[in-house]
Amino acid sequence: MKNLSILCFLIAASGVSCSRTQAPPSQLPEVTTVTVARQPILLTTELPGRTSPYLIAEIRPQVNGLIQKRLFTEGSDVQAGQELYQIDPAPFQAALDNTKAILPALRSRADRFKEALVDKAVSQQDFDDADAALKQAEAALETARINLNYTHIVSPISGRIGKSTVTDGAIVTAYQPLALATIQQLDPIYVDVPQSTTELLRLQRRLEDGRLTGGGTNANEVQLILADGTKYPSAGTLQFRDVSVDPTTASVILRAVFPNPNGVLLPGMFVRAVVKEGVNDQAILIPQQAVSRDPKGNPMALIVDASGKVKQQMLSLDRAIGDQWLVSEGLAPGDQVIAEGMQKVRPGAVVKAVPFDEGRKQPGNAATPASTSK
Repeated sequence: MKNLSILCFLIAASGVSCSRTQAPPSQLPEVTTVTVARQPILLTTELPGRTSPYLIAEIRPQVNGLIQKRLFTEGSDVQAGQELYQIDPAPFQAALDNTKAILPALRSRADRFKEALVDKAVSQQDFDDADAALKQAEAALETARINLNYTHIVSPISGRIGKSTVTDGAIVTAYQPLALATIQQLDPIYVDVPQSTTELLRLQRRLEDGRLTGGGTNANEVQLILADGTKYPSAGTLQFRDVSVDPTTASVILRAVFPNPNGVLLPGMFVRAVVKEGVNDQAILIPQQAVSRDPKGNPMALIVDASGKVKQQMLSLDRAIGDQWLVSEGLAPGDQVIAEGMQKVRPGAVVKAVPFDEGRKQPGNAATPASTSK
């Protein structure tokens, strides 16, 4: 006790008070905010789709016969007019030769009857019969020539041919149900994308209300994302939207065409198409970390008013765009939305607001983003 008195005496003599040190006045909690502003953005929709060939041809024989030779390599590219199969031409050549043999006699007979008709040496009926026989023979000659030509089975389109369902020596029949092979044109290639009628009606209402405008000269441009998540290098063009709704899926088909010079896209592949909806000229975007949820899952944000007080604002969200939310209702231009430091404050509290980007440059002042439901 004596030592303590001496210590206090010495401190007092030095001009320092022995009373308890006063704490500095409390500082306002600091939060980083984003100033709400309207901006034009291009809205897109990502939809699943499937590729399909631009052209497809199933090769079937047009005459009965025996396959003498297959003239292509399975899986190779073929050209329009290229011969694919050779059917034994012997019976068709014989039919052609036979018709050719009788045709001169029939033509000569018809000519004689025509001359005799002038002199009334034959009846009109005799001449008509001879002339009809000549025309039938000429038609038979043309048919034999066509059938002989059909023994050379050629490709009607250019594309990639698949496997052959027959081998040399197989017997085939005209227009048989089983195709000999299938050819598909893959450059360009189609991508068929189903769009729900609900989404279609929503888009039409937004266009009619003026909330969306056309996307400009590139409004029909479509981007493609492959199954492994990579972006397809070439853009496609939206060709049409089907006019019929599939009753099983309640959707319509959007068809886009894409260049495919390297054969990356194959028929039947699953892809994701990014389709342009239009431009929202009055869009409001805020960081996703600025949005939290109430116990019922409704989105909300904290804003700082002109007096520096925190207010809670309920929101209506349209969609996520990158790391931001597109806000349809609840915010107005000029609002200061808290992006970082939300867990340090409550509605009604007075805070010090600093710009969001500036706050990010000061890690010591930045709060951990609040978790949000997406």
